[in-house]
Amino acid sequence: MTNQHDHFKDIQDIKSMMEKSSKFLSLSGLSGISAGVIALIGAAVAFFLLDYGSIKYDENFYLLPPHQYEHTMISLFLLGLIVLVSALGSGFYFSWRKAKKQNLPIINRTTYLLLNSLLIPLITGGILCIIIFFRHDVNRLASITLIFYGLGLVSASKYTLSEIQYLGISEIILGLLAAIFINYGLIFWALGFGVLHIVYGIIAYIRHEK
Repeated sequence: MTNQHDHFKDIQDIKSMMEKSSKFLSLSGLSGISAGVIALIGAAVAFFLLDYGSIKYDENFYLLPPHQYEHTMISLFLLGLIVLVSALGSGFYFSWRKAKKQNLPIINRTTYLLLNSLLIPLITGGILCIIIFFRHDVNRLASITLIFYGLGLVSASKYTLSEIQYLGISEIILGLLAAIFINYGLIFWALGFGVLHIVYGIIAYIRHEK
């Protein structure tokens, strides 16, 4: 009986070692929670910039007075950059803290594989968003960011926590809905980058860090 228990423990140890070498396990649930909170704050600020929802993502958006249109566009662009940098910064911090606590390397071969899988869709989507932004077709931005972000997560999920795949699929679904209901893009964006991240972060934290 003892030998069977020892063999089972050895198998579990080997499985754990293989998982650590093939997957990026330093991704913290707190990273998702913090990114979600930052996204919700960003969405609230965007709602304020859009005159508390009175400025819609439709053809009337382009009929705003030139000075108001330009001010709104620049403000939204800067807000997006601030939210992105803040979310990435908090994500890196909590993942670094988890890696240090569990004595795991935060940068190894798996990290590069994960980033490669994640960044190709993200960079492609980012370039497309910039093109669309400067062509003044901002009503498509919410759906495009959600869809390409979701594709990146699904692509990278094989190198990290399994919850990432479900998060990615959920983001894609929300992105498609945002493409249908264009006037509600900000709401879908807040749900995808805000609420879903918080839900994912809580689940990941309970499963892998408690």
